[in-house]
Amino acid sequence: MSTIPVSVEEDFGAVEDGGKGQFVRVILADTQAIFRAGLRKVFALEDDIRVVGQAETLAQTQSAAAKFTADVLIFESALTPNPVDAVSELLRQNPKLRVVVVTPGADEELTLDLFRRGAHGIVSREVEPELLVECLRKVVAGETWLDPQGVRWVMEAFRNQTNRPAGSRPKVQLTPKETLIVSCVTQGMKNKEIALRVGTTEQVVKNYLRKVYDKLGVADRLELALYCLNHHVVDNTKVPPLPAPGVNGNAAKGAANAAAAGATASSVPSSAASTVPPAVDSPEKLS
Repeated sequence: MSTIPVSVEEDFGAVEDGGKGQFVRVILADTQAIFRAGLRKVFALEDDIRVVGQAETLAQTQSAAAKFTADVLIFESALTPNPVDAVSELLRQNPKLRVVVVTPGADEELTLDLFRRGAHGIVSREVEPELLVECLRKVVAGETWLDPQGVRWVMEAFRNQTNRPAGSRPKVQLTPKETLIVSCVTQGMKNKEIALRVGTTEQVVKNYLRKVYDKLGVADRLELALYCLNHHVVDNTKVPPLPAPGVNGNAAKGAANAAAAGATASSVPSSAASTVPPAVDSPEKLS
């Protein structure tokens, strides 16, 4: 397949909507040109949706997200062997962008991982055009979009976590370091990035997480994120930034330690809005 550079629609301009942001601006990232062409035709029939860029590789997708002002990125999971990490990184680099992931079919593990890492919508490649249009409008409005099967998977995972016996989910206080690491997890960070931010090693992060799992009675990162949502574990916890590039290892570690110390000094959990996405309903009931 030949490479098609990322591009911008020539008929889309800031003057057309008076700069009021009335359009849903979309980047299409898909390996198949025919799929992108089909979506462009679908969206061309809608008065409030404009395709502003397209890409067929992960590198092009990253460039498009950085170059074009867009509201939604439609991202095919097959663009990369690890779509979960790719989505997390795209959201980290473009926090205002909302990502709708197109999957080849029903996949419970992939759906839960994408949802946990911040995907705003997950649709199958066989999604009906009118449902995809509705999906875009919903996620731009701040909602989460899952098909009925995806909703059942997420709710079942939530029930499995919340229905554990009280003895297996003790109400405990995490240490400041544990709270900081858990906050990073709920924001979709991998152990490597967490280690850089808090000035430690990946193995130490793994050790901390094992202790946290035991303390809270959870089995994995998804259950940990759901527990934090339900019990306001990491509300208002400040996560330190990544060390500046070009800093040597010791200096970077020192900077990360200093940032972590500053963050943990004021990171006592309180009742406030959670950083984990809210529970969702089926697409038909989202409003």
